[in-house]
Amino acid sequence: MLPIRDGARSITGEDITKFLPPEDAGARPGAVLMLFGEGEHGPDLLLTERAHDMRSHPGQVSFPGGSVDPTDASPIAAALREAQEEVGLDPAWVDVLATLPELWLPPSNFAVTPVLGWWRENGPVGVVDPAEVHAVYRTPIAELLDPANRVTVRHPNGYSSPGFLMSDGDREVLLWGFTAGLITKLFDYVGLTRPWDDSVTRELPGYMLGVRQDETH
Repeated sequence: MLPIRDGARSITGEDITKFLPPEDAGARPGAVLMLFGEGEHGPDLLLTERAHDMRSHPGQVSFPGGSVDPTDASPIAAALREAQEEVGLDPAWVDVLATLPELWLPPSNFAVTPVLGWWRENGPVGVVDPAEVHAVYRTPIAELLDPANRVTVRHPNGYSSPGFLMSDGDREVLLWGFTAGLITKLFDYVGLTRPWDDSVTRELPGYMLGVRQDETH
């Protein structure tokens, strides 16, 4: 965790993305929790899969997080509260190590603060509200760094970005978008990334586009 912690403290917004909140954007503040821990299969990262019938980003794998409410003392407090509401995480188990620069999501006009945490004491987590969360994963870092699990994801509109393949039993789960981009940039910055073949591609599945299975036949 030391390289990741130190990298998170020194990385700049420009190191991560070209989308930084403009002063006049009136962006809504948000926060996500990048929670690392020591799991059954070594160091891991806590991720959630959004419910597949949500109107916004259905089925997308993401960090726990959401809007910073007026009652939240800080983005850190918001990230921990959202993780507790989404997966039942006890904030007392978490040591907050750093906050990353605020990043802008233009389509939703969110200014998101990633909060880096260490799972000091493991505890149970799981789906709290199936209407919001489809599944909860403790994904091994070794799995994310394995070149065999690295792909380029293509959106039907022509946009492509780095992604990761995750396993859920016999089902392949695709990690892409903002979350995959943030993980990629942080791992690149601290020198953990292993060379991978970016010509290997995956198309974005229909359920992530809000397309029902019966509409694909």
